[in-house]
Amino acid sequence: MAYALRELLTRSRRKLVLTRPVVEAGESLGYLPGDLEQKINPYLRPLYDAMEALVPYETIHRLEESRAIEIAPLAYMRGRSLTNCIVILDEGQNTTKEQMKMFLTRLGERTKAIVTGDITQIDLPRRLNRGLSRSDSS
Repeated sequence: MAYALRELLTRSRRKLVLTRPVVEAGESLGYLPGDLEQKINPYLRPLYDAMEALVPYETIHRLEESRAIEIAPLAYMRGRSLTNCIVILDEGQNTTKEQMKMFLTRLGERTKAIVTGDITQIDLPRRLNRGLSRSDSS
């Protein structure tokens, strides 16, 4: 997160895009009220905690208002071409191979991606081809 914020605040990149697959960890949260950003916000809370540890909340709020920070659920990335951005894909262990391929092909010129994930904490069904695993058998 520190690297991504530095890239954004020094204007080396025009936008920071936060994304993740929306996969619940074994329990259903049910219907979440609000707009798209409000629905995905609980899933991105760890990234916001990291940002708030590094810069004041007012800075984050200003960057959101100017659309320099964007929240984009992974499922809504299809068809996009991200240029001159820094993109953080959090919880990458919960992507399928198809989702990971789709994500990687969104990265355009001067875009850098940071993918986080822990393959010991996968919440996907075993039968799915996982996008962050080393082999299909894991």
